[in-house]
Amino acid sequence: MVRLLGRTGKSRSNRRLGGGRPQRSNGRVREAGAPGGSDPARPASGEGGGAAGDGSGPGTLASLWAALSGRTVAGQVFLFQVVITLVLVLAAVLALVLQGRYDSTREATDRSLAVAQTFANAPGTRAALSAPDPTALLQPEAEAARKAAQVDFIVVMNTQGIRYTHPKPDRIGKKFVGSLAPALAGRAVTEEIEGTIGRLVQAVVPIEAPDGKVVGVVSAGITTAHVGGTANRQLPLVFAAAAVAVALATGGTALVSRRLLLQTHGLGPREMTRMYEHHDAVLHAVREGVTIVGGRGELLLANDEAHRLLHLPPDAEGRQVRALGLDPDTAELLASGRVVTDEVRLVGDRLLAINQRPTDLRGGPAGSVATLRDSTELRALSGRAEVARERLDMLYDAGVAIGTGLDVSRTAKELTELAVPRFADFVSVDLFDAVLVGEPPEAGTELRRAAFTGVRTDAPLYPVGRSIRFVPSSPQARALRTGQAVVEPTLRDAPGWQAQDRERTRQIVEYGIHSLITAPLRAGSLVLGLVNFWRYSAPEPFDAEDRALAEELVARAAVSIDNARRYTREHTMAVTLQRSLLPRSLPEQDALDIAYRYLPARAGVGGDWFDVLPLSGTRVALVVGDVVGHGLHAAATMGRLRTAVHNFASLDLAPDELLHLLDELVSRIDQDETIDGTSVVTGATCLYAVYDPVTRVCTMARAGHPPPALVHPDGRVEFADVPVGPPLGVGGLPFETQDIELAEGTRLVLYTDGLVEDRTRDIDVGLEILRSTLERAGPSPEDTCRAVVDARLPERPGDDIALIVARTRALGADRVAEWEVPADPAAVARVRSEVSRRLAEWGLEEAGFTTELILSELVTNALRYGGSAIRVRVIRDRSLICEVFDSSSTAPHLRYAAMTDEGGRGLFLVAQLADRWGTRYLPGGKVIWAEQPLP
Repeated sequence: MVRLLGRTGKSRSNRRLGGGRPQRSNGRVREAGAPGGSDPARPASGEGGGAAGDGSGPGTLASLWAALSGRTVAGQVFLFQVVITLVLVLAAVLALVLQGRYDSTREATDRSLAVAQTFANAPGTRAALSAPDPTALLQPEAEAARKAAQVDFIVVMNTQGIRYTHPKPDRIGKKFVGSLAPALAGRAVTEEIEGTIGRLVQAVVPIEAPDGKVVGVVSAGITTAHVGGTANRQLPLVFAAAAVAVALATGGTALVSRRLLLQTHGLGPREMTRMYEHHDAVLHAVREGVTIVGGRGELLLANDEAHRLLHLPPDAEGRQVRALGLDPDTAELLASGRVVTDEVRLVGDRLLAINQRPTDLRGGPAGSVATLRDSTELRALSGRAEVARERLDMLYDAGVAIGTGLDVSRTAKELTELAVPRFADFVSVDLFDAVLVGEPPEAGTELRRAAFTGVRTDAPLYPVGRSIRFVPSSPQARALRTGQAVVEPTLRDAPGWQAQDRERTRQIVEYGIHSLITAPLRAGSLVLGLVNFWRYSAPEPFDAEDRALAEELVARAAVSIDNARRYTREHTMAVTLQRSLLPRSLPEQDALDIAYRYLPARAGVGGDWFDVLPLSGTRVALVVGDVVGHGLHAAATMGRLRTAVHNFASLDLAPDELLHLLDELVSRIDQDETIDGTSVVTGATCLYAVYDPVTRVCTMARAGHPPPALVHPDGRVEFADVPVGPPLGVGGLPFETQDIELAEGTRLVLYTDGLVEDRTRDIDVGLEILRSTLERAGPSPEDTCRAVVDARLPERPGDDIALIVARTRALGADRVAEWEVPADPAAVARVRSEVSRRLAEWGLEEAGFTTELILSELVTNALRYGGSAIRVRVIRDRSLICEVFDSSSTAPHLRYAAMTDEGGRGLFLVAQLADRWGTRYLPGGKVIWAEQPLP
């Protein structure tokens, strides 16, 4: 209901808007036809007690009754609500009565059936039927059961319906009244009939012999008088509740109607309709905005012109003025209610002259009314300067907001977000596919939509990701051919543009998009794609000045997109090189269960790497390294170091010796390589670990690398105390090794510093977080990798992350055989015999001859050239491994023996019979080993 200005409780107009309308004077209602405006049924104002609106005095009830008589809106509402209340209460009472009787009848039926079934299945009932005098036995039991169960009768009868029991003894021996056929057929039945004791509800149940034959019938029931008694006793309570409900509803309705009477001022429906029509016509017709704001700053009314001038949302009425999205100064003015006269304010793109007055000057409600007049024509003189300033601001913002990253799609998206809605309502960027992957654009007209932004999301334009081939007549194809921006001021009259896609262009025009500028993205001589600016909300089409601005804006964005394209190309090349240098799969081995993760940096390619290298004697080497720096140089250096590690590992070097050789290699790289005449300091860190599943010993050494973590089988986590050496390339200091015996099932965690260190966190904090994560991780290496990466991976990692989790296995004693060999040539035969017996136990008899021959040659060479302490070890793993230990450090050499030589053919035979053979050095000697495949 719209509150009318100027009508208050103290002063109301006596002007009648229509016949029959009650008039008001000094706050009292008077009938339209009373002489002098007085009411003969009550004293005048000031006589008796109080005014009619204060709820006191003897005339209050009479005036209220007259107002609620039906001629006013309040009276009609009152009568309508009273009728509705009575109908609802009567319906509720009737429903309760019917439901009560239905529930009583249902309860009687269920109780009768239960009593009859219980008595029929009682142990003595069937036996009593075959007695000489069934009545003598059953009558007392039936009466006792009837009273206990609170039913009106229990009748037992034979199959002909002759009663044996009855509450009235004179009915015993007479024919039963009811249906016996279902019971004689073995079914229980309930029915409502007119019996010998009146109207009743009864259940008839068969009495069956053990063989299923019906030998009698039991009936139990309750009379209708008792069935309805409970419901009838509830009727007074129901009617009393109904009366209370009617009274409360009527009283509440009267209060509501009285409130409505006060708010409508006693007007009738016709008068209110006429008043609303006049009020609505005025508000819609005037070309000035009108707003009414309440005392608490809420918007009570805004006409159509106010909505248009202030850009108010459809649901503005009832909301706080300060929450309607107006500029702060205008919102504060309207909410303050202060008096202003022709105060000019810039609201959006309009100059508004505002006049405002409070509504409580003559006792009206608190608030204010404001009128708004569009004075935009006053701004015409300074319009061009303002437009130029806005365009300069947008071009300045383009230099700041476009190109914040080096991603092609993101840069295109930044362009669309800048231009919407400041320049166009919808902006799309279409790029060649080659540009999106960092390559130079290819000739042609097929592009892919890379970015799209609009003031609405339901526009029928091509979506992001759509491949588009523009027809030659389209403005986009013309822009690509000429390299100049093309304006289509009226799309409805552009047949060349409509030929692109008849159905879609029709939808675009019907949607309301009416003007287009398409500008090519040019970076030097390259055309990277197109930018399309679409106008929707503004009625005026794009013009030549808009095209110039679009070209300038697109030219600035093209530089950023081309930079992102070049970076994408270089980054893709570096990532491709880096991934090609990393292991693509892990070698097969039985010493460790291994899982790994490699996550390149988002900003640039780094030099992190890892490797898993099987060694002789079932041992496995784990390598993790990190080259200083990023980019192609770091990736190439990483590849060289990884290759060097492979070569050094094939020599079976100890970890400290291998790191020493790597350190020399990095130093030579730093000395030999320069970029633009400047020496490039490479530097790298590395951790090298060798695990032996036979002894369960892991030997580790590290060069400036973070320490490995050990997760013991009981879940305890510790960082291995491996002596730290200088980073590779520093030189001058030796490296130290650390031997650690690991229980089977221990997880060895190797990683690079990108996992535990970044610019915002110290490495000690990262190590502690890693420790807590490992304590919660699952038992498998894969679970551990997943938990660590999920807990530690930043959203945009600034450094590469390499992670290896290896769970140790132990090679059981039943797969290893060892013998000490005395310094006696005759011991060779005993060794062959022992080996043959052990191979037979392993089921490898087919390899016996070859193994004996290999060991004979190796042991003979050890006796001839090695020291006194000789030991033989045979290992059954993925292959059969033979190892001969001696105390000499002299390495054997494979050579061709001359025809006249008596020796020198032993190692040649070993090399021909074995798949692989070699030598590894120990602190006290060497080991010559040979591997052959299992048969």
